[in-house]
Amino acid sequence: MSGLKPDPPAADHFREFYTQILHFLRKRTDNTSDAADMTQDVFTQWLGYQDRGKIEQPRAFLFQMARNLLRDHWRRQQVRHAAHGEHSESEAEPLSDDRDDPMVAALRLQRLEQLKRVVAELSPRRREALMLHRFEGLSQAQIAERMGISVSMVEKHIAQALLHCKRHLQRDSGKEQTQ
Repeated sequence: MSGLKPDPPAADHFREFYTQILHFLRKRTDNTSDAADMTQDVFTQWLGYQDRGKIEQPRAFLFQMARNLLRDHWRRQQVRHAAHGEHSESEAEPLSDDRDDPMVAALRLQRLEQLKRVVAELSPRRREALMLHRFEGLSQAQIAERMGISVSMVEKHIAQALLHCKRHLQRDSGKEQTQ
């Protein structure tokens, strides 16, 4: 019955990334139980994915699965709150979104390309600190440990990276509006 045992790479990925994904989701849900459930769902989906062996970057793939589950979770929460007549000030936007609007999609894509260019301008260490913090959800202490630098240096890297992005994106937006 070898079909019941997980293949070693899947088990390795679980051991290697479970805590990181749990932390990533916990930080974004403020609910330990929901984060644990979603983390379990990520790995359940991973085990059910037939082309696992073809994935070149399993960590990135797993985090994308986590982001998708998180997005679905927030949509369900929004629907649940709307159904119960619960509204918060942060829910000013309607449930429908503009994803079907080609103009909005084009602007979003253009903004993403601008952001990629601006992030690419950062020094490698600064870019790494920003990516670990913003996109992987690591704490500054975790980043410091991973990069082998002090927490205060991580803070400086992240602050400078965010400032750089803000300045350049504002500058680029100003150019577009004047054209």
